[in-house]
This record gives sequence, C-alpha cells and structure tokens, in this order.
Amino acid sequence: MSRPFNVGLTADFASGEVRLFDNASLEGLRKAGIEWRFLERHEPVLAAHQIQDLDALICLTPRVTADSFSKSGRLLAVLRFGVGYDTVDVGACTEAGVALFITSGAVNYSVAEAILGWMLALGHHSFQKDRLTREGKWPEKNRWMGSELRRKTIGLIGLGGIGGALTELLKPFQTTELLAFDPYVAPERAAALNTRLTDLKELLRASDYVIVTCPLNEQTRGLLGANELALMKPQAYLVNAARGGIVDESALEAALKSRRIAGAAVDVFTSEPVLQHPFFALDNILLAPHAIAWTHELFQEISLMCCQQAMALSKGNIPAGLINHEVRERPKFLEKLRGSHD
Repeated sequence: MSRPFNVGLTADFASGEVRLFDNASLEGLRKAGIEWRFLERHEPVLAAHQIQDLDALICLTPRVTADSFSKSGRLLAVLRFGVGYDTVDVGACTEAGVALFITSGAVNYSVAEAILGWMLALGHHSFQKDRLTREGKWPEKNRWMGSELRRKTIGLIGLGGIGGALTELLKPFQTTELLAFDPYVAPERAAALNTRLTDLKELLRASDYVIVTCPLNEQTRGLLGANELALMKPQAYLVNAARGGIVDESALEAALKSRRIAGAAVDVFTSEPVLQHPFFALDNILLAPHAIAWTHELFQEISLMCCQQAMALSKGNIPAGLINHEVRERPKFLEKLRGSHD
C-alpha cells in the first residue's frame, strides 16, 4: 500500500506516568513498518474523529458504538485488549465493515490464578484476619475459623478458556468434585478437564464455591438473581471475575448482608467505574476495580497478541480471535483488507 498501516491505541493505555501497553510489542510494530500512536484524549465512548485516520484500533476501556464509525471509512479492525467485548457494538462493526478481534487465550492463566487466590483468601478469611491484627483484636480470631479447598465441590459457570485453566490449577487441592454449567461446551472437553457438566440449579445447590467465568450476553445477563442465590449453601462463596451484569448486585448484597451465603469476591460491576456502592459497607466481600488479574505477564501477552493481529491484518491476513465472522462477506471489509497490503 502507498501509505503505512496506521494503528491507534486508546489513551487509557498511557494514563499519567503509567504506560500499560508493552513497549517491546510496540517496537515490534515499528520494525514491521507499522506506524502507531496513542489517542490524545480518553473518551468513555470512542469519538469518530479519534479514529478516522486509523487502519486498526487497539481498545482498552472505551465503548465502541455505531457513532464511533461515522467517519471511519478507513478502519479495518477493532482489536479488543482482552476477551470481553460487551463494550463494543458488534453489529455496528459488521455494518461498517470493521472486524472485531479479541485476544483469545491470552488471559486464561492470569484470571484463573487470580480467582484461585481469591478462593483461598475467602476460605481462610484473610481479609478479616488482616483487619483484626491491625485493630489489635486478637481474641476475636476464634470467630474466623477458616476452611480449606480440600474436599470441597467447585462449580464453574462457564467452562471456556479461563474455567479450563482454573480446573488445571485446582488439581493439587484435593477437591471432591468439579462441576460446570455451560450449554456450549462439548462433553468431551468437560471429561478431559475431569469436570462434570450439570444444570445451573444443581451446581448452585452442590457447590462450596461458585465461580462465574462466562461472557456477558443476552443469555447470561441477570443469570444469578435472588432465586438462584437462595439455592446456594450457607457456607458457600461466590466469585465473579467475568462481568457485572451476570449477577444481580442487589440480590447479592441482600444475600451477603443476611449471611445467606458466607461471602463473595467481585472484580466487576454493572456500571463502572464505581465510586460508591452498597458492597463497600459489607465485611464478607472482597472487591477489585476490574483489575484483579492485571499482572505484568498478562499485559505483555495481550499486548503481543494485539500487535501480532495488527501485523497479520497489515499483510491482508485474518488472524485468530475474530468475533463477527460475517464481516468476511462484507465488500467494505474485503476492500479495506485488500488495500491494507497493496
């Protein structure tokens, strides 16, 4: 092509003194003859003027809507930094001839390890014991007898890449049984992971830990409400490292406040960022700002995958991680893909 392939990164990758995107990966783009830049300003909703001269956009947190594409006749792809894409209007991407990619597989280990850490912290009451120590309330430690993962039943809502990675990490812990609710997973995959597929109600009734790792979509939105949480054991814990809209926050607050369940850990909220929330007043929930799995290793791997996707597109190839497969049939997309390497 007569002009260089141009990649933009949303401004939230370079906030203040912290640069979240891996420098070595960006150097790889430069060596491949690809120009890149951070967008000048962070907008909660991506503005059309920000991307009108780009061939590909690597996107962290901004929402991408139909209006975002109103001036983007050149844009070939949105490369979502991660695996969730509920912030992107997939239909609008397809209509505009824009491919949407996620970094499939790159987050699996980091998220699974973070979930495991939370499971251990919940069972051993790490948060409460830390607080007792700081406040000089040693005699109260008798109230916080912990519980091991050994001989426990673990229920996974979603047995995709993250759920599968978690089953591997749990192998040394001598759990009684691994259960999974996932209508889209083949029995052969579950069997290979030593996990028994079941329906949602049985999973909730039987599990000592309920782990939410499924994507947010129309089938999972509001999946766990008051009726579902009422099925859980009083000594059970809920961990949500997926998306906030899957669990009804008011129902979870009520279950925690009444000690209907033992505790929870939540990395995601229905509306983000969160400056104030009823969860803040509870002593049996662990919270994180949608960053519990953020590690140097995670961001290096996702950065590398995004850059590899951009390099493939610059050569007219379609890399792994495509979400809107129907875009392959759109003339606008095919024309831009051909033009990317002419």
